[in-house]
Amino acid sequence: MDGTRDRKREQRGWVWYDWANSVFPTSVTTVFGSLYLTAVAATAAEADTARNGPTPCPGGDRLRDCDISVFGLEFPAGSLWGYLLSFATVIQVLIVPLMGAVADRSHNKKRMLAIFAFGGSAATALMALVTGSSWELGAILFVLGNIGYGTSVAIYYSFIPDIANTDERDDLSTRGWAFGYLGAGVVLALQLAIVQFGDSMGISAGDAARIAFLLSGIWWSAFTLIPLRRLRNHVPTRPHEPGTNVFTSGFKELGATLKSAKAFPLTLAFLGTYLIYTDGIATVANVSAQYGSEELKLEQNVLITTILIVQFVAYVGGMLHGLVARRIGAKRTIMYSLGVWVVVIGLAYFVQAGQALQFYGLAAGIGLVLGGTNALSRALFSQMIPPGKEAQYFSVYEVGERATSWLGPLVFAVTSQTTGSYRYAIISLVIFFFVGLVLMAFVPVKRAIEAAGNAVPRTLESKA
Repeated sequence: MDGTRDRKREQRGWVWYDWANSVFPTSVTTVFGSLYLTAVAATAAEADTARNGPTPCPGGDRLRDCDISVFGLEFPAGSLWGYLLSFATVIQVLIVPLMGAVADRSHNKKRMLAIFAFGGSAATALMALVTGSSWELGAILFVLGNIGYGTSVAIYYSFIPDIANTDERDDLSTRGWAFGYLGAGVVLALQLAIVQFGDSMGISAGDAARIAFLLSGIWWSAFTLIPLRRLRNHVPTRPHEPGTNVFTSGFKELGATLKSAKAFPLTLAFLGTYLIYTDGIATVANVSAQYGSEELKLEQNVLITTILIVQFVAYVGGMLHGLVARRIGAKRTIMYSLGVWVVVIGLAYFVQAGQALQFYGLAAGIGLVLGGTNALSRALFSQMIPPGKEAQYFSVYEVGERATSWLGPLVFAVTSQTTGSYRYAIISLVIFFFVGLVLMAFVPVKRAIEAAGNAVPRTLESKA
């Protein structure tokens, strides 16, 4: 009985890290980071061009016609954010899997979670110091924050097998994901309120963005204290050998994992399927504001309201996915969720220009499946991982998600360019969900779990 009570206490603490860290991808990456750092880079480029030419920007557009330079390479200020995201992803590919290998062999995985969580949150808060034309400082701090976020999340995910049995993981993961969307929605609402009403208090748009960075860093670090207090260090299944350095062992284990992963082809099949449809999910989240602004001609306040609708409906959707999975299993629930994605994206094509209510309805539909699809995928993947290699495989999971995130935006961009319409571009994303749905139907989930050496949940159908 005491063991069950302790496990439930850890689970309640664990979900708070979703609440804490979700502020980074939502507020920092999606909303304020892209807008503010691009504006700072444009200011720097404009000033540099003015020093070297008769006019600040020859073409009149400082984002397209004013260049910034890095290590001798020049590119338009408006391209900074895209390059920065790509660079941050490459850095994660190099660092996160190694740290996952170290975490799997560490007796103090909780300390590693603390180091990267507090490191990432500190870098985020320090972005408030980026002013004027100091975009280089902002870029460095964002990359450091991104490393802290990606690595801490991989370690955080690896706690799932430690604190939840096979029949508890779907519910635990969906609760955490839903809680994360709720937390991100709360802090984003506060930040957007500062943006909306800042003028009356003498707060400029730039000041509001810097306040948002500071608030995000404080939020992330403060709520990280709850899981750190409640989670325990569990004895690693594969501790490092006595007399060896944990980092050296981590390097060796990472290499061995990459070689041995082919021994679990069904796990890799699920991961490949997940990477397809999660690319679609991320792309929809990233281009929906552009679709609303450019194609549907909606005002900024409508787009801001839409972001909040998605965040709060995603909380309900995440909890709903957990309830459904408890009855019919994670695989079937994911498949139904992907079917809803196909319908919602199809309906996006027919939303009329200027119709805010239709766009709100679309946002509600996206929010309903946004959190739950990924949450159940996270839980299902945790059951296909060989015991003792949780952090490593979740590092591959995290890095794979980011390393393949270029395909969806590319499809959207190419389609919009060739057709001249964002409507065709948005509906082209249906292919990611349809292909994911078809492939998921053929993934033998039960056999994959058994092959990894784990117990099969009761909710899995016999032919899964």
